[in-house]
Parts: sequence; C-alpha cells; structure tokens
Amino acid sequence: AKLFFTFFGLDAITKKRMNKLHTATVGNPAMRMPGGLPFPTLLGSLPGVEAGVSTMMKNQMEKLDIPPVDEFLEMITAGGGEVYACKLAMDMFKLKKEDLWEDVSAILTVGEFYEKSGGKNSQIIFT
Repeated sequence: AKLFFTFFGLDAITKKRMNKLHTATVGNPAMRMPGGLPFPTLLGSLPGVEAGVSTMMKNQMEKLDIPPVDEFLEMITAGGGEVYACKLAMDMFKLKKEDLWEDVSAILTVGEFYEKSGGKNSQIIFT
C-alpha cells in the first residue's frame, strides 16, 4: 500500500502532532451520539467539547488495543507499505521534511503520487 497524506492528514505524519490528534466535532457527518443520532454541530462549537470527544475516542481506541499513530505507521512500513506527504500541503503549512516522521518515503505532488501508484493491478482509494 502507498499512503498519501495531504492537508489536515499531514498531522498524522508530523512528528510533533502525530500522537496528539483530535476528533473534529464541527462539520463531521460521521459524528454520532449514543443511539445513532447525528451529533449537533452547535454542540461541537462549545468550549471543551472537542477535547472531551477526543479523549473519549482515545480511550475507546485503547480499549480496542489500537496502537498509537507512530506505532501503527511502523507496522504499515514494516509490512512493505510506503508513506508519502503532499508537496502542496507541505508548502501551504510551511512544513519541511525534517518536521515529518522519519519513515516518510518522499514529498510528492499529487501527479507524482498518481504515477507512482499507477499500474495494471492498482487501485487508488480516497477517504
């Protein structure tokens, strides 16, 4: 697998932020209340709500034995996966290669990533 991190996804491969990620509560259509009701956007704008939701998410991940981001990325690269950063987003956020996790393979434009990921048996998935 080749993973391409762009814009806010760069936090997951930036050394200072990768293990301090937050859960977005405003504008997140996947956010649900217990029972499956949509999470009210207005509620997410209140002070402390994002921090509380992020803490709840982190606790749930620990219960499920999901490794921290850096450990998870190490598992991916140890299995032959490759991690790339988006050049445009890096430039916009004024990040440098040394700001990134050590095992980031390269900083590429989206076009370069398409070339690298292309092939007869490949599939590009955006999430």
